[in-house]
Amino acid sequence: MPEPSEAQLRHTLPEGKKWYDPGAVDLVNPGVLEEFRANGGEVGGRYAGMPLLVLRSVGAKSGEPRTNPLYRLDVDGRWFLVGSYGGSPTAPAWVHNLRANPKARVEVPAGGAVAEFEVTAQELAGAEREEIWAALVERSPGFAEYQKNTSRLIPVIELVRG
Repeated sequence: MPEPSEAQLRHTLPEGKKWYDPGAVDLVNPGVLEEFRANGGEVGGRYAGMPLLVLRSVGAKSGEPRTNPLYRLDVDGRWFLVGSYGGSPTAPAWVHNLRANPKARVEVPAGGAVAEFEVTAQELAGAEREEIWAALVERSPGFAEYQKNTSRLIPVIELVRG
């Protein structure tokens, strides 16, 4: 078995850690951000080939800037984020931040570079959420497993450009 690359090591949590463990994302996010920005939105390791974006939001409690690399799902030209947090009992902090401050900025790959856009976050509900959730789960079946592991309804957030 080949040795893991540096990129793969930077994108891997230590054995036994879950994404929602305190400090877990802080171990991985800096390397992902650095690689994303240095390579025009391309990232290797566990994220190779995945459509990522960098969300720049405002902390709900602190009012401080927050930066998160996130998996982006595109459906009919619309951008969606899923607040699964690995099926944890609580939503990730970035969901709380967007609920409190829906105006944000994103960085997305754009032809070998990274482009920035202003967005407004809108949490989906009801039939619209269920329709988009089905499309998202079809593309990324792991989200269905995360939903099975938690009693909360995993939020689906649309990022509306402009």
